[in-house]
Amino acid sequence: MNALRCHAFGPIDNLRVENIPTPVPAAGQVLVDVHAASINYPDTLMVQGLYQVKPPLPFTPGAELSGVVSAVGEGIQHIRVGDRVVCSTGTGAFAEQALAEASRVLPLPKGMDFDVGASFVLAYGTSLHALQTIGRLQPDETLMVLGAAGGVGIAAVEIAKAMGARVIAAASSNEKRALAKQAGADETIDYTQPDWRREVERLTNGEGADVVYDAVGGAYAETALRATAWRGRYLVVGFAAGEIPKLPLNLILLKERAILGVFWGAAMRKDPQQLEVDLKQLSDWFQQGKVKPPVTERVTLEQAASAMVRLSTRQAMGKLVVLPRG
Repeated sequence: MNALRCHAFGPIDNLRVENIPTPVPAAGQVLVDVHAASINYPDTLMVQGLYQVKPPLPFTPGAELSGVVSAVGEGIQHIRVGDRVVCSTGTGAFAEQALAEASRVLPLPKGMDFDVGASFVLAYGTSLHALQTIGRLQPDETLMVLGAAGGVGIAAVEIAKAMGARVIAAASSNEKRALAKQAGADETIDYTQPDWRREVERLTNGEGADVVYDAVGGAYAETALRATAWRGRYLVVGFAAGEIPKLPLNLILLKERAILGVFWGAAMRKDPQQLEVDLKQLSDWFQQGKVKPPVTERVTLEQAASAMVRLSTRQAMGKLVVLPRG
């Protein structure tokens, strides 16, 4: 089978498509014919050796996929050959076939296409976990989303609206802000402008945002923290800007703010049943038309590395999906 392979941690451009043996599922695993696999920011970090998880080399990147089960290992009763599924794999998704642990395999929600299904679990699971479990966002509160046109950013916008909150979407271009607005954001701001904190204060009657969802980090973080309300919650989701910020702790003290970390992957490993509960909630919202991943690009395996570069340099919007079978 064909797969995108990483032989050494380094530049994303070094990734190459190779023909490798088809894996065989062990006990507790399933083999899936991959119809679609989405590109996520951690994928770009992992192949460069910059992620907290470093898989043994060589490996196939790609953390989530959708497809059809083609074989099952011993001890599996609830999954059958021919089932249409979504999977969170960690690695291995950018290939024509991939292994997945049975505990991380869920039915493809009814009415959902493969490309949307491949974009659903990680981004929307992360954002639901962040806003509902960690941030405890309430219907009468205001959420500010940094990087609102990215995969997890759009998911945060849609989920917050489904939860009844008001959303301020922060993004760096007119095109990105328009996408966030299309996803349901009530207001948008350009956080590349030097006075953007004042705009947040204007939109919140001087109070600031009750919850901040930050998947960007870097130079934007301190300003976003300053724009957080009294007893507001600042959610640390990721560092797409490339720099891990160092924040003055007096800003936490002065308004009794809370900084909360969001590590969806670790949380789901500790409580895998929560993944099923969350996906059921997300599937219901999908059926109601409240959430739907915006797939903006579909690429082949041969085009996947260049798409990963665009995502890592923040030149992409929405969800980028790899179609391994062309």
